[in-house]
Amino acid sequence: MNISSQSSQRGFLLLEMVLALAIFSIAVTGFVVALNKMAQTAALAQSGMKVTRMLESALDETLSIPVLEEGETNSTIEGTGIELDTTIKLIDNLQNEDGQILQEMYRIEIKAKWYDNGQWQNRAVETWRYGRMYQP
Repeated sequence: MNISSQSSQRGFLLLEMVLALAIFSIAVTGFVVALNKMAQTAALAQSGMKVTRMLESALDETLSIPVLEEGETNSTIEGTGIELDTTIKLIDNLQNEDGQILQEMYRIEIKAKWYDNGQWQNRAVETWRYGRMYQP
C-alpha cells in the first residue's frame, strides 16, 4: 500500500465520523424535542385532571347542602390559585314529560377560573337538584 492511499483513507474515515456524529446529533435533538412535548402534554393533562377533581368535589359539596337557597358564592382554593364561583338558581316553569310543573328545582353551576400558560383558563360544571331532596 502506498502512503497517499493510506492518507486518503484516513481522511475518508474522518469524514465518515463527522457525518455519523452530525446524523446522531440530529436524531438526538429530535428525540429530546419529542420528550419535551410529551412532558408538556402530560403536565397539561395532569393540570386538567386536578381542576376536574376540584370541580367535582365542589359540586358534591354543594349537592349535599340540606336546604338549597338561591345565591352566588366565590371562593379560592388555597395553594392552587383556582377561583370557584358557585351559582344556585331556582328553575321556573320546569315541566316533566306529562306536563306537570316541577317545583323547587334548582340549577347548580360551578365555574373554575385559573391562570395557566400565560392566559386565564375556565371550566364549568352544572346539574339540577330538587330543593327538598334531603328533607323528611
